[in-house]
Amino acid sequence: MNEGENIADAAVRENDAMSEIQDVPGLPRVLLIGDSISIAYTLPVRALLQGKANVHRIPVNGENTAFGREQLDHWLGDAKWDVIHFNFGLWDAKYKIEETQVSRETQVSRESYAQNLAEIARRLRAGCARVVFATTTPVPPVLEPPERRFDSIPERNEIAIEVMKQNGVAIDDLYTAILPRQEELRREKDVHFTEQGSSFLAQSVAQNIEHQLSAK
Repeated sequence: MNEGENIADAAVRENDAMSEIQDVPGLPRVLLIGDSISIAYTLPVRALLQGKANVHRIPVNGENTAFGREQLDHWLGDAKWDVIHFNFGLWDAKYKIEETQVSRETQVSRESYAQNLAEIARRLRAGCARVVFATTTPVPPVLEPPERRFDSIPERNEIAIEVMKQNGVAIDDLYTAILPRQEELRREKDVHFTEQGSSFLAQSVAQNIEHQLSAK
Protein backbone atom coordinates (compact mmCIF):
# COMPACT_ATOMS: atom_id res chain seq x y z
CA MET A 1 0.00 0.00 0.00
CA ASN A 2 1.07 3.59 -0.64
CA GLU A 3 1.25 6.49 1.81
CA GLY A 4 -2.02 7.11 3.62
CA GLU A 5 -3.87 4.18 2.05
CA ASN A 6 -5.96 1.63 3.90
CA ILE A 7 -7.56 -1.51 2.47
CA ALA A 8 -10.42 0.45 0.86
CA ASP A 9 -7.97 2.62 -1.12
CA ALA A 10 -5.37 0.04 -2.02
CA ALA A 11 -4.87 -2.19 -5.04
CA VAL A 12 -4.68 -5.35 -2.94
CA ARG A 13 -6.47 -8.70 -3.11
CA GLU A 14 -8.25 -8.06 0.17
CA ASN A 15 -10.08 -5.12 -1.43
CA ASP A 16 -13.27 -6.26 -3.18
CA ALA A 17 -13.05 -3.21 -5.46
CA MET A 18 -10.16 -4.92 -7.23
CA SER A 19 -12.08 -8.13 -7.94
CA GLU A 20 -12.92 -8.97 -11.54
CA ILE A 21 -16.65 -8.82 -12.20
CA GLN A 22 -18.83 -10.91 -14.48
CA ASP A 23 -20.97 -8.92 -16.88
CA VAL A 24 -24.73 -9.04 -16.65
CA PRO A 25 -25.83 -9.63 -20.24
CA GLY A 26 -27.58 -6.72 -21.87
CA LEU A 27 -26.16 -4.01 -19.61
CA PRO A 28 -23.70 -1.38 -20.85
CA ARG A 29 -20.04 -1.74 -19.89
CA VAL A 30 -18.29 1.00 -17.92
CA LEU A 31 -14.57 1.29 -17.12
CA LEU A 32 -13.14 3.27 -14.19
CA ILE A 33 -9.51 4.39 -14.49
CA GLY A 34 -7.73 6.13 -11.64
CA ASP A 35 -5.60 5.98 -8.52
CA SER A 36 -6.46 5.16 -4.91
CA ILE A 37 -9.22 7.78 -4.78
CA SER A 38 -11.04 5.94 -7.57
CA ILE A 39 -10.33 2.56 -5.99
CA ALA A 40 -12.18 3.74 -2.87
CA TYR A 41 -15.26 4.90 -4.78
CA THR A 42 -15.45 1.82 -7.06
CA LEU A 43 -17.69 -0.30 -4.82
CA PRO A 44 -20.22 2.46 -4.05
CA VAL A 45 -20.36 3.34 -7.77
CA ARG A 46 -21.11 -0.30 -8.56
CA ALA A 47 -23.85 -0.31 -5.94
CA LEU A 48 -25.41 2.88 -7.32
CA LEU A 49 -25.34 1.52 -10.89
CA GLN A 50 -26.44 -2.02 -10.06
CA GLY A 51 -28.90 -3.19 -12.69
CA LYS A 52 -27.94 -0.24 -14.91
CA ALA A 53 -24.35 -0.95 -15.92
CA ASN A 54 -21.48 -3.41 -15.53
CA VAL A 55 -18.86 -1.31 -13.73
CA HIS A 56 -15.29 -2.52 -14.22
CA ARG A 57 -12.08 -0.89 -13.08
CA ILE A 58 -8.44 -1.26 -14.04
CA PRO A 59 -6.76 -4.02 -11.98
CA VAL A 60 -4.13 -1.70 -10.45
CA ASN A 61 -3.61 1.76 -9.01
CA GLY A 62 -3.52 4.00 -12.10
CA GLU A 63 -0.74 6.18 -10.63
CA ASN A 64 0.30 9.02 -12.96
CA THR A 65 -0.17 9.93 -16.62
CA ALA A 66 3.19 8.50 -17.68
CA PHE A 67 2.18 5.12 -16.28
CA GLY A 68 -1.27 5.53 -17.83
CA ARG A 69 0.17 6.05 -21.29
CA GLU A 70 2.25 2.89 -20.94
CA GLN A 71 -0.58 0.73 -19.65
CA LEU A 72 -3.59 2.11 -21.52
CA ASP A 73 -3.77 -0.49 -24.29
CA HIS A 74 -3.55 -3.27 -21.72
CA TRP A 75 -6.29 -1.71 -19.58
CA LEU A 76 -8.64 -1.19 -22.52
CA GLY A 77 -8.06 -4.63 -23.99
CA ASP A 78 -10.20 -5.76 -26.90
CA ALA A 79 -13.50 -5.20 -25.10
CA LYS A 80 -16.16 -2.69 -26.06
CA TRP A 81 -16.69 0.09 -23.52
CA ASP A 82 -19.83 2.21 -23.47
CA VAL A 83 -18.48 4.78 -20.99
CA ILE A 84 -14.97 5.36 -19.64
CA HIS A 85 -14.57 7.51 -16.51
CA PHE A 86 -10.95 8.39 -15.73
CA ASN A 87 -8.64 10.54 -13.64
CA PHE A 88 -4.94 11.26 -13.32
CA GLY A 89 -3.65 14.04 -11.09
CA LEU A 90 -2.46 13.36 -7.55
CA TRP A 91 0.52 11.22 -8.49
CA ASP A 92 1.51 13.66 -11.25
CA ALA A 93 1.42 16.63 -8.88
CA LYS A 94 3.39 15.06 -6.04
CA TYR A 95 6.81 16.57 -5.39
CA LYS A 96 9.78 14.24 -5.47
CA ILE A 97 11.65 13.49 -2.25
CA GLU A 98 15.44 13.60 -2.40
CA GLU A 99 16.64 11.84 0.75
CA THR A 100 14.52 13.73 3.32
CA GLN A 101 14.26 16.97 1.37
CA VAL A 102 11.39 18.00 -0.88
CA SER A 103 12.52 18.62 -4.44
CA ARG A 104 11.18 21.46 -6.57
CA GLU A 105 10.47 18.87 -9.25
CA THR A 106 7.13 17.10 -9.41
CA GLN A 107 6.60 13.50 -10.45
CA VAL A 108 5.23 14.77 -13.78
CA SER A 109 5.75 18.39 -14.85
CA ARG A 110 2.77 20.54 -15.79
CA GLU A 111 3.83 20.53 -19.43
CA SER A 112 4.17 16.75 -19.51
CA TYR A 113 0.92 16.37 -17.59
CA ALA A 114 -0.93 18.29 -20.31
CA GLN A 115 0.78 16.35 -23.11
CA ASN A 116 0.14 12.99 -21.48
CA LEU A 117 -3.50 13.82 -20.76
CA ALA A 118 -4.05 14.90 -24.36
CA GLU A 119 -2.66 11.62 -25.68
CA ILE A 120 -4.68 9.56 -23.20
CA ALA A 121 -7.86 11.49 -24.03
CA ARG A 122 -7.35 10.97 -27.77
CA ARG A 123 -6.75 7.24 -27.34
CA LEU A 124 -9.78 6.81 -25.11
CA ARG A 125 -11.99 8.78 -27.47
CA ALA A 126 -10.78 6.70 -30.43
CA GLY A 127 -12.31 3.59 -28.90
CA CYS A 128 -15.20 4.97 -26.85
CA ALA A 129 -17.64 7.73 -27.73
CA ARG A 130 -18.48 8.55 -24.11
CA VAL A 131 -15.49 9.56 -22.00
CA VAL A 132 -15.52 11.49 -18.70
CA PHE A 133 -12.57 13.04 -16.87
CA ALA A 134 -12.80 13.53 -13.10
CA THR A 135 -10.95 16.51 -11.69
CA THR A 136 -8.42 15.82 -8.96
CA THR A 137 -9.73 16.09 -5.41
CA PRO A 138 -8.33 18.65 -2.91
CA VAL A 139 -5.14 18.20 -0.92
CA PRO A 140 -5.08 19.44 2.71
CA PRO A 141 -2.53 22.11 3.67
CA VAL A 142 -0.90 19.86 6.26
CA LEU A 143 -0.03 16.24 5.48
CA GLU A 144 1.64 13.36 7.25
CA PRO A 145 4.48 12.81 6.74
CA PRO A 146 5.28 16.54 6.35
CA GLU A 147 7.61 15.86 3.40
CA ARG A 148 4.58 14.69 1.43
CA ARG A 149 3.69 17.74 -0.68
CA PHE A 150 1.90 18.51 -3.92
CA ASP A 151 1.83 21.11 -6.66
CA SER A 152 -1.29 23.32 -6.83
CA ILE A 153 -4.25 21.04 -7.51
CA PRO A 154 -6.58 23.87 -8.65
CA GLU A 155 -4.00 24.99 -11.23
CA ARG A 156 -3.44 21.41 -12.38
CA ASN A 157 -7.19 20.97 -12.72
CA GLU A 158 -7.36 24.07 -14.91
CA ILE A 159 -4.77 22.50 -17.20
CA ALA A 160 -6.69 19.23 -17.32
CA ILE A 161 -10.05 20.87 -18.00
CA GLU A 162 -8.62 22.83 -20.92
CA VAL A 163 -7.13 19.64 -22.39
CA MET A 164 -10.46 17.85 -22.04
CA LYS A 165 -12.37 20.68 -23.70
CA GLN A 166 -9.98 20.50 -26.64
CA ASN A 167 -10.56 16.76 -26.94
CA GLY A 168 -14.32 16.63 -26.47
CA VAL A 169 -14.19 14.90 -23.08
CA ALA A 170 -16.89 15.56 -20.47
CA ILE A 171 -15.93 16.78 -16.98
CA ASP A 172 -16.95 15.32 -13.63
CA ASP A 173 -15.81 18.10 -11.28
CA LEU A 174 -15.10 16.08 -8.15
CA TYR A 175 -12.84 18.85 -6.83
CA THR A 176 -15.62 21.43 -6.73
CA ALA A 177 -18.18 18.90 -5.50
CA ILE A 178 -16.27 17.87 -2.39
CA LEU A 179 -14.39 21.12 -1.66
CA PRO A 180 -17.01 22.57 0.74
CA ARG A 181 -17.11 19.30 2.71
CA GLN A 182 -13.48 18.23 2.49
CA GLU A 183 -12.71 18.75 6.19
CA GLU A 184 -15.68 16.61 7.13
CA LEU A 185 -15.16 13.85 4.58
CA ARG A 186 -11.43 13.25 4.33
CA ARG A 187 -9.07 11.51 6.70
CA GLU A 188 -6.97 13.73 8.93
CA LYS A 189 -3.81 15.10 7.29
CA ASP A 190 -4.32 12.87 4.26
CA VAL A 191 -5.44 13.05 0.63
CA HIS A 192 -7.74 10.04 1.09
CA PHE A 193 -11.34 10.14 2.20
CA THR A 194 -13.44 8.40 4.79
CA GLU A 195 -15.98 5.80 3.73
CA GLN A 196 -18.59 8.57 3.75
CA GLY A 197 -16.34 10.74 1.59
CA SER A 198 -15.84 8.02 -0.99
CA SER A 199 -19.60 7.41 -1.07
CA PHE A 200 -20.11 11.13 -1.64
CA LEU A 201 -17.69 11.10 -4.58
CA ALA A 202 -19.38 7.97 -5.93
CA GLN A 203 -22.67 9.82 -6.25
CA SER A 204 -21.12 12.32 -8.65
CA VAL A 205 -19.30 9.58 -10.58
CA ALA A 206 -22.46 7.49 -10.94
CA GLN A 207 -24.56 10.49 -11.97
CA ASN A 208 -22.07 11.47 -14.66
CA ILE A 209 -21.91 7.93 -15.98
CA GLU A 210 -25.71 7.68 -16.06
CA HIS A 211 -25.87 10.98 -17.92
CA GLN A 212 -23.50 9.63 -20.57
CA LEU A 213 -25.44 6.39 -20.87
CA SER A 214 -28.72 8.24 -21.30
CA ALA A 215 -27.19 10.50 -23.95
CA LYS A 216 -26.26 7.58 -26.22
